[in-house]
Amino acid sequence: MALVQSVNVGVRRLIRAKSGSTGIHKVPTSEPVTVSAPGPKGSGASGLAGDVICDTRHHGGDDQAVYAYAREDLDWWQAELGEPLRSGVFGENLTTVDLDVTEARIGETWRIGDRVVLQVTSPRIPCATFAVWMNRKGWLKAFTRCARPGAYLRVLAAGDIRVADPVVVEFRPNHGVTVGTTFRALTLEPELLQGLLEASEYLDEEIVRRATNREPLVLFEDVDD
Repeated sequence: MALVQSVNVGVRRLIRAKSGSTGIHKVPTSEPVTVSAPGPKGSGASGLAGDVICDTRHHGGDDQAVYAYAREDLDWWQAELGEPLRSGVFGENLTTVDLDVTEARIGETWRIGDRVVLQVTSPRIPCATFAVWMNRKGWLKAFTRCARPGAYLRVLAAGDIRVADPVVVEFRPNHGVTVGTTFRALTLEPELLQGLLEASEYLDEEIVRRATNREPLVLFEDVDD
């Protein structure tokens, strides 16, 4: 059974990146956390009560209200990096078990516990702040090539989330556009971009625009590799 292994929230911290401060340092909590739609990007931040997002221009808002990452993928990175990685270290709000986040379809919905319903919207795209936080040479390139990005979710039904809450996939769209496919299309495999339009009703406007124009993201430009 898929479960929430960890619920993680962060506070504002100074960081030696262009952003100056960050909420990426997420720490597991044993207390229930209220999840709700935070509002549009730019005005809204995190969907989790008590969680901080500093760069609201690029992060947070309704379409990125919650960030989920699979514990199994963290374990893969542990083996790759040769050091322990605690849940929350990638800045994820929810660390899941027995749920293939990379293969989740854009638009599918997860019921967590009794009340909360979340909808998969997009993959996480790594940024320069993430690279500084991880403090590893070539981190953004390594993370991108691995293509285990985790998923952003919007809140369809608000409520409290707790550690060990079950995660049930209640709805999967008929298209085949997954989190992993979307990530690869936006980064290293732009030939996949047009295919993302199959899931356009669930994607945010920026990704639809890029898919329509076949315009991949430009990564790594602010990172000293």
